Amino acid sequence: MSCAYKGLDELGYISRGRSRHRPRDAAHLYGGPYPFIQTGDVKHAGLYLTEYTQTYSEEGLVQSRMWPAGTLCITIAANIADTSILGFDACFPDSVIGFIPDNKKADVRFIKYLFDALLQRKYKQFTQGAAQDNLSQAKLLSLKLPIPGIIEQKQVADVLSAYDDLIENNRRRIQLLEQAARLLYKEWFVHLRFPGHEHTKIIDGVPEGWEKKQVKNLLAKVKRPGKILKEDYLTDGPIPCIDQSVEFIGGFTDQVEAMIDELPMIVFGDHTRILKFIDFPFACGADGTQLLASNDPIISQEFFFFSLNSIDLSNYFYARHFKFLKDKYIFRPTEMLVEHFTRIAKPIMRQIKILREHNARLAKARDLLLPKLMNGEVAA
Repeated sequence: MSCAYKGLDELGYISRGRSRHRPRDAAHLYGGPYPFIQTGDVKHAGLYLTEYTQTYSEEGLVQSRMWPAGTLCITIAANIADTSILGFDACFPDSVIGFIPDNKKADVRFIKYLFDALLQRKYKQFTQGAAQDNLSQAKLLSLKLPIPGIIEQKQVADVLSAYDDLIENNRRRIQLLEQAARLLYKEWFVHLRFPGHEHTKIIDGVPEGWEKKQVKNLLAKVKRPGKILKEDYLTDGPIPCIDQSVEFIGGFTDQVEAMIDELPMIVFGDHTRILKFIDFPFACGADGTQLLASNDPIISQEFFFFSLNSIDLSNYFYARHFKFLKDKYIFRPTEMLVEHFTRIAKPIMRQIKILREHNARLAKARDLLLPKLMNGEVAA
């Protein structure tokens, strides 16, 4: 495939996002109808960014700018060199660079795939010596990318985006499965509309035969063979590293002595409050993760996981949340009801595991395919 080396400014319009108001956390800027994208939203998105966690008001929009759907977002601070394509018009701050392609010169999907393949591994070399590990617009514009003709770009992007379509479909299936299990737990153990509730006495908010237990009294002692520092993560390896990040798997390691195989295990993020149900051998990240297991023979790990998931810790803001989690109370229902719930939850968790594994294989195949398409080893 014939390529010419070009900068992003030769392929379209590129500029930093805008967030002029100080302080940036002024309440009147937020809560309106305009999506406000942040670096974390880009990091956690797929090919297209379709979800957001914050919005701007009219005042927020005035001190920012609206970018059109189809803009490639590139993070240059916090989460460096993450990319996603806007699925809707949105604002973003100056920690994100926007690239709007000239459609006669560049397919935005191709540019994203190329950026991910060539530059996410290399961005640190452009940021060496900086006080903060940032990727500036000037450094980004200094990069020259191998760009084939627009027809070839579209052909490559069509092939690779088919993988992303499958990944996104599986991701939505995972969300639906997780939601189904959470709703079932809520129906039975929060609203107390469990099987047989019509014939069960409720005494002081507790169904007859149930108990309320403090979380700390249900925690088993878990052996921790060791933790893996984030800087020691491998991009691939035999043992997944589970930490408190939004990504289900943070990285990999080959340190067999750090492997945990007492399964299933629940991993809790002390800062992020994220809970993960792990039913495969793994190593623990060193970023404030807690390993949780039930010490009660009646309380299955599946039931314990959804019980902990139902606890709201959002009011504690930035803190170590494990101390608050331990002080909370959950129900200890009858053994028969826990078994009933577990029989339903186990196949759901198993299907989620299969879908995650499928997505990992799809992503790996997609990433290996780009260089083969570029050098003509595989035809688009």
